[in-house]
Amino acid sequence: MGLTDASSGGGGGGWPADAAVLRREAEPTHCAPPMPARISAGEQRLIEDPQLLGDIAEVVGGPFHVLFPERVAVNVTAFQAAFLAAGVDGFVYFGKKANKAACVARACAENGAGIDVASTGELVAALAQGVRGEDLMVTGPAKSDQLLWLAARHRALIAIDALDELDRLTELGLPARILLRVLPDGSTSRFGLDPVELEQAVQTVAADGPITLSGFSFHLSGYDAMARAELAVALVGHCLRARADGHPADTISIGGGFGVDYLDADAWARFQDDLSESWFHADPPTGGYYPYHFPVPGADMLSAVLTHNDLAGLLRDNGIRLAVEPGRALLDRAGSSVFRVQGVKTRTAQGEPYDILTVDGTSLSLSEQWFASEYLPDPVLWPPRSGHPTPTCVGATTCLESDLLSGRRIPLPRRARVGDLLIYPNTAGYQMDSNESPFHELPLPPKIVLRADGDRLRWNMDAR
Repeated sequence: MGLTDASSGGGGGGWPADAAVLRREAEPTHCAPPMPARISAGEQRLIEDPQLLGDIAEVVGGPFHVLFPERVAVNVTAFQAAFLAAGVDGFVYFGKKANKAACVARACAENGAGIDVASTGELVAALAQGVRGEDLMVTGPAKSDQLLWLAARHRALIAIDALDELDRLTELGLPARILLRVLPDGSTSRFGLDPVELEQAVQTVAADGPITLSGFSFHLSGYDAMARAELAVALVGHCLRARADGHPADTISIGGGFGVDYLDADAWARFQDDLSESWFHADPPTGGYYPYHFPVPGADMLSAVLTHNDLAGLLRDNGIRLAVEPGRALLDRAGSSVFRVQGVKTRTAQGEPYDILTVDGTSLSLSEQWFASEYLPDPVLWPPRSGHPTPTCVGATTCLESDLLSGRRIPLPRRARVGDLLIYPNTAGYQMDSNESPFHELPLPPKIVLRADGDRLRWNMDAR
């Protein structure tokens, strides 16, 4: 079967004898440690199916993404359960920028969640999947007049980011519901209203006018539950002061930033503690890494926010609804990205061989690679076959030296062959389509929707 066969060995740049392989397993000095992803039952079922992935790959003829809307429903329900357990009136808006798939928006509509949109296109796409206008939150800076008009027509909740935006909304002369986005103290963000602007905005909205001041919002970078809880208390204070001026002010939004737990604690700690340049094909990333192990993720983080200083009690006592806008957290374990191996070549590092794969897609399908970072959960090599652990990095099918899906040498369980598939798990949140581009006139990977149907999985193309 030639040099692409996992069983090929011997001299001339091939793989060494078994004794040397065992030595490398004991001392993987030129290979990163394994970092298997936490995956859902749906993803595991897909991987274990002996035919389905191959059938889809044959039909698509290129890279593709798979999505599990049933998992989105599970994640939405978990956030709703956290509100219920705390006795808080809460509402979940999916941050649509995290994934464009129509099946995700439909899952939100079917499970009582709204959608946070930031463009006319996103708003229209949400409506098309059954999300009601009053269940939309419209965010983003300097919204176009068309977006403001459409949002007002559909009674969406509009987060006002600037005074001139409020002026333009007022000039439309339409009834509208708004939140005022607060610039956190000490923040250098370009978004939100500073204290002077905030006071001016409150005074601009007439208590008996067509614009209803429904409350206040903020967004924080990072994943600090306590900081979110403490700033939420400040927003409750803003609501109470606005009520004194005759505004309903019964809603606050604390945005997103609910972490996802991709890796177990041991794998993440080992990666951080032992991180070495010798693990990488070329220079290692310089931009830092997402916290791939997150001990209190998703809905559990929301519970921590509500518990801190009894924020839940403050919300209950003052009749205030808490809105959240998770993106990544509602997509946890809800999708994967699949690439076909097109080429395999061998290089050496520290006198030891490793493989460089070329797959039929680009790293634009793993957005983390384009932020001076790398997506760390290990891909799964399919189909499963016996073989020896093989340090492997993964390159894309472009002429760019930097276009690597995995620059670190991953310990694949066997040597990959041309025609094998690589499945990058848990990529639905921001990874799979935030940066995708038809570079080289390559087609964008389609999205495949998978649903359980008794003892089998059924699939169809996503509506978009």
